Amino acid sequence: MRKFVLHCAIWLGVAASQALAAETTAPVRIALNLPMSGPFAAVGELYAKNSQFIVDQINFRGGVLGGRRLELAVFDNKNSAQEALLGLKRTTDQHFQFMIQGGGSHIAVSLAEAIEKHNARELGSRLLLLVEPGDLDLTQEKCSFWTFTFHPSAESKMSALTDHIAKEPKVRRVYLIGQDYLFGQQIRQYAREMLARKRPDIQVVGDDLHPLGKVKDFAPYVAKIKAAGADTVITGNYGSDMSLLIRAAADAGLPVSFYTYYGMGLGAPTAMGPAAIDKVKVIWRWHPNLSFDDEHQAAVAYKKRFGLDYYSMPLNNLFAMLMAAIERAGSTDPLRVAHALEGIRVRNSMGEAWMRPEDHQLFEPLYILTITRVNGRDVKYNLENTELGTRTDARIESKDMMLPTRCNMRRP
Repeated sequence: MRKFVLHCAIWLGVAASQALAAETTAPVRIALNLPMSGPFAAVGELYAKNSQFIVDQINFRGGVLGGRRLELAVFDNKNSAQEALLGLKRTTDQHFQFMIQGGGSHIAVSLAEAIEKHNARELGSRLLLLVEPGDLDLTQEKCSFWTFTFHPSAESKMSALTDHIAKEPKVRRVYLIGQDYLFGQQIRQYAREMLARKRPDIQVVGDDLHPLGKVKDFAPYVAKIKAAGADTVITGNYGSDMSLLIRAAADAGLPVSFYTYYGMGLGAPTAMGPAAIDKVKVIWRWHPNLSFDDEHQAAVAYKKRFGLDYYSMPLNNLFAMLMAAIERAGSTDPLRVAHALEGIRVRNSMGEAWMRPEDHQLFEPLYILTITRVNGRDVKYNLENTELGTRTDARIESKDMMLPTRCNMRRP
């Protein structure tokens, strides 16, 4: 009997050590829930290639936790919340511990709510959600301990944008146009409220919401903007809705300035062409003509590998913070990593990025820039092999975008 007990103890000890060895050498698997087909496939492609580019660099440097490599798997959500939830089911069935979602915030909110319920029910297969969309719900009333937002919210960015517009005396008549879903609706609301408070003399002369990803011809909307006598347009459109809007404006010779969130996005510079010069403005975290050599070198390497513009590596902060949190936690357990992510700070060439612990909202410096003509001096680098380049109008520091939060987070 004693021999049997001793044999069992030895066997259990060997099995435990083998399990521990497998745990400490197994790849860290990260699911990407992205629109890889449909009208926003270019957005999904951007996120997937950004992710692979960064992950390859991390793995080349030795991975995480003493040598564990990162491994990505892409799940196509087709820009549909229903498809995204099917992808979530496949992700949890395969015991992923981390999911990254980029694209529409209607998908981010659905995933956040579903993961909150899953993690409360399935303690042994919890999942941490890392999102890029800037929907305010994710860091306000619908905030979740299991979700971290790695992009300034729509409200924070609009606050910075309207601060800048308020100083522009030529802006007198504004037209609002956006996609008819959570993000677009919030941009519309904040633009109205903030303009009224900061520049009550500005008239909002039109306000349109259009179906997300379904409009093929924006000429009727452009005609309304022209008829309203607008001198400025504010839009949060992204993807094909951004490029098609600007293309229609260019075709109609619309003489307005566009203040955008994603006017430098994939395909937009090509679609806009020369009509964008000195008319299209963007609020974003980076642009090619900033004087940061490391970012420029990364942009060159990225374009050489994928044939695409760098577009500022939107996932740089996400992966930097995730890796730092895993190392701080000494584990890939989502609960421990989530605690380690709260309040974490990373520094890159643009400045410091900080994850506010109260609502899991990232803050970082942003730039307001104008798309202009390459001149070989202060505007050396082009966008998408066009004659278009970028020039800084203003830099906004994190502290100037830190609005109060209404998050009342439930913690495990």
